[in-house]
Amino acid sequence: MTKCSLLQTGHALASIEQLKKLGLAKGIYPLLDVVVERADHPFVQAVLADTDRRVGEGKPVAPSFMLACVLWQDVKTGWDQRLKKGFHAFPALSEAIDEVFDQRIGDVSGRGKLAADMREIWVMQPRFDKRTGSSPFGMVLQARFRAGFDFLRLRADVGEVDEALAQWWQDFQASDDAHREDLVAQAREEQRQKQKAAQPRKTVRQAESEDAPQDAIGHEGAQALGDAPAKKKRRRRRKPAGSGAAAAAGAAEAE
Repeated sequence: MTKCSLLQTGHALASIEQLKKLGLAKGIYPLLDVVVERADHPFVQAVLADTDRRVGEGKPVAPSFMLACVLWQDVKTGWDQRLKKGFHAFPALSEAIDEVFDQRIGDVSGRGKLAADMREIWVMQPRFDKRTGSSPFGMVLQARFRAGFDFLRLRADVGEVDEALAQWWQDFQASDDAHREDLVAQAREEQRQKQKAAQPRKTVRQAESEDAPQDAIGHEGAQALGDAPAKKKRRRRRKPAGSGAAAAAGAAEAE
């Protein structure tokens, strides 16, 4: 990876511009060619600027992190294609990563630490969406969590993911256990609200029909709803036989 060390001197952006001016944008080193080729992409520009900042502040920089950012465009494209075909999220991502390693890295780095670190950063990205249960507590304990979060932070900076997601994880990792529980509860409530909003809404007519009491609907309304009660027939009481003749006789005696 010594060919890419010039990108870790604190002058990555300036170095790429100089390579272009000298006509050395291609042919020096395959992975360096990819960096130079994509230097104008917002996400790649963000990681190059971040690398220069970290070097200026005396912080360490890892080639695996930079390459993970540079090749993320390929990984994400392959991942999205598989998701559209109905693949589950993690198998789809794993296949996309393998494909990128075969096409871009090959035997340059083998399947050693560089590739392992890159894979871990990429695989961690969909896990940041899980902010309920015990998942967040386990995430922050992973050895490569900080690299994965920095990657997420850059994605948020260029608008690839919601800024609120990156801020939530920023707060979570800096909080004590009590505040972390509050943040998880907040995320759970947000998830519940989203699920509620995604449910199909009833029409006004449906809501009125369900909410109206049966008595208020009335007979005509009940017929319209298809559950009108059957109309009862009144039975006429039959008079006892001979009652008419007895009444006539009584009237005659009275006269």
